[in-house]
Amino acid sequence: MEKKAFVTGGTGGIGKEIVKTLSQNGYAVTFSYNKNLEQAKQIALQFNADFVKLDITDSNDINNLKDLFEKQNFSLLVNNAGVAHLGLFQLMSDEQLMYILNSNLIGAVKLTKLILPFMIRNQKGNIINISSMWGEVGASCEVAYSCAKAGLIGFTKALAKEVAPSGIRVNCISAGAVDTKMNDCLSKEEKESFCQEIPLGRFASPKEIADAALFLASEKSSYITGEILRVNGGFVC
Repeated sequence: MEKKAFVTGGTGGIGKEIVKTLSQNGYAVTFSYNKNLEQAKQIALQFNADFVKLDITDSNDINNLKDLFEKQNFSLLVNNAGVAHLGLFQLMSDEQLMYILNSNLIGAVKLTKLILPFMIRNQKGNIINISSMWGEVGASCEVAYSCAKAGLIGFTKALAKEVAPSGIRVNCISAGAVDTKMNDCLSKEEKESFCQEIPLGRFASPKEIADAALFLASEKSSYITGEILRVNGGFVC
């Protein structure tokens, strides 16, 4: 039976690599994009994937995927979409705060809720949430982001227990610093200083996160659920 995966945020650094890795390992992948249609077309062509437009912060956009989920019977959902915000918490507007929470947590929760009935009907499924080490330990000047990613970790642990009897596994990748555009806000000097704090001495590549996702998606992890897999170079142990 064809393995089908739905990946959110497929045009981002990590998302694109997850689409590539899954496609190269036997998955028929559909990914979402929000703003960059041309990039989505290029990725779809390059990796023989399908794509849909999705603003993960828009409940209507999410609900509009119901027919697609019912038709495709995706066995794998990767909640990867997210955005970062660097700045003092007390200076954030309410709109900025809700955007960060919706982008990194609430959207993933709503999307998972939408796809679950179809996975439960099939008595199988696999959900992988992409979180962050800051969701485990918190980061100054990334309070809202840390809050959302911590919520995603709690969501993973609780949902894994609830849906395990239906043959569905739920796991989470707690990513460290990854070499993507999300970290372009850091100067060269700031990145070098950060690397000095990482035991492995460097940022992760998007491929290393994608390889972790592939492991959690595979039968090699068939007895693993509710797990928070740290991929952070030893920064958080």
